[in-house]
Amino acid sequence: MESAVLKNLFSAIILSFVIFPLNVPALRNGLALTPPMGWLHWQRFLCQTDCTKYPSSCINEQLFMQMADIMVSNGWLKAGYKYLCIDDCWLAPQRDKDNRLQADPTRFPGGIKKLADYVHARGLLFGIYQDVGKQTCAGYPGSQNFYELDAQTFAEWGVDLLKFDGCNYGTLVQLEDGETTLRCIICPYTSCIVNYTEVAEYCNSWRNFDDIQDSWTSVKLTMDFTAALQNQLVPAAGPGAWNDPDMLVIGNFGLSWDQQVTQMALWAIMAAPLLMSNDLRDISPKSTALLQNQEVIAINQDPLGKQGYKLLKVDNFELWEKPLAGGSLAVSVTNREEIGGPRYFTLVRAMLWKGLACDSCYVTQLLPTHHEYGYLNSSDDMSLLVNPSGTVLLKLV
Repeated sequence: MESAVLKNLFSAIILSFVIFPLNVPALRNGLALTPPMGWLHWQRFLCQTDCTKYPSSCINEQLFMQMADIMVSNGWLKAGYKYLCIDDCWLAPQRDKDNRLQADPTRFPGGIKKLADYVHARGLLFGIYQDVGKQTCAGYPGSQNFYELDAQTFAEWGVDLLKFDGCNYGTLVQLEDGETTLRCIICPYTSCIVNYTEVAEYCNSWRNFDDIQDSWTSVKLTMDFTAALQNQLVPAAGPGAWNDPDMLVIGNFGLSWDQQVTQMALWAIMAAPLLMSNDLRDISPKSTALLQNQEVIAINQDPLGKQGYKLLKVDNFELWEKPLAGGSLAVSVTNREEIGGPRYFTLVRAMLWKGLACDSCYVTQLLPTHHEYGYLNSSDDMSLLVNPSGTVLLKLV
């Protein structure tokens, strides 16, 4: 990306926790035509800065260089995960004598430019974190009063993507580019009404809900929030503009295998950014295969750019669907029971999107395993066995 054209970066308003490619100032910029894919440190590594006590998990340049190497050598870049992103806590406690942001000199002795060059040399793109307020969420220097200077600094470092957070601000943030004044209310998700369609005019991607945790409870809450607001969220999404339910926590500690399958399937259906937060140095082959599953990634990255939605909930099953290019359809069935054993859900063709191009549709199961079901006619039904807290993901063509 040509980050040198960042003169007016901050003329685009970023709602809290936005992921925003850095090289143009507005949504219709040809960027993020499919949901961004990559790796972000926050959920797994948080703000660990004690590199003496925790040398393998502290936020320093070694961690990101190791992840960059692994993203290339272990197939992550090939699978589509191209962004390597730093979150909070990379900064020194103060700006330098010229009021420029600077990395912590002990943990990032080469500076951010050196790290960005290292990432780019491996064919990856480089993301960084800042905050719209006076301080970041962890208390490091924020961008308030320095928007233009910080944009210039990031451009000089070769940054490709910015996560622009929303801590330590007032109730209204006003940014100016010399010609146009843009305003955006940045406030907790539960205390204000957000016009997501309007946000999509200025942002390539934006966070909708709380920080995700490494737990099934957190994943469920995120799914439920997205479903509850889908009438506002779905119309706002499309090529160049994505609702972000937050990071993939697959490969960590808190999800069972079936719950990992559910997160991967629903994030694909929701056309969510696929930003992993895990330790790629220590992840199981099974979780790796799930995250790199090209059939599932293709659902997420479908060029039509439609966000999926919950179609119905019955007998504690949830049926979601996502229209795909060419009149195809992705369908997921989640068993929300957390007691007992696998249960059957009966899928009837008449339940589904009327825009399907096929009268007799060929059905392939993508998750939890690949299976060819064959043709489903308009008068047919299909019995799907779904594990508790698990999901079956299908494609109909």
